Amino acid sequence: MERGKKTVAQGIVYDMFEAISRQTKKDPLDVFDLAIRNVTPLLEVKSRRIGGANYQIPMEVRGDRKMYLAMNWIIGAAKAKKGKPMSERLAEEITAAAENQGDAIKKKEDVHRMAEANRAFAHFA
Repeated sequence: MERGKKTVAQGIVYDMFEAISRQTKKDPLDVFDLAIRNVTPLLEVKSRRIGGANYQIPMEVRGDRKMYLAMNWIIGAAKAKKGKPMSERLAEEITAAAENQGDAIKKKEDVHRMAEANRAFAHFA
């Protein structure tokens, strides 16, 4: 929702669910749930200053933040595309995420790769 426009956001979400059901011929709520589960990160890095140096320390993501990050990445990936209505862009991104593809999945993999690369600093947590 932007600038408190709740009815606009609701319209986009309902149109997105209709587009998902047309594209996949499946229940849109199941596809949405699967997409959220696929995009949800397990680890992230947090910057921490220790002894005058900044370290990227891998940490487990809290439950509420997992959901926030997953939705934020899906919406961000949909906003980055241009030329179609937002409901169609969201539907495409969610169906791609349900199949472990798309920009939101790429973002999750980048975050996990970063956490894996900095695993040596995990003892600072």
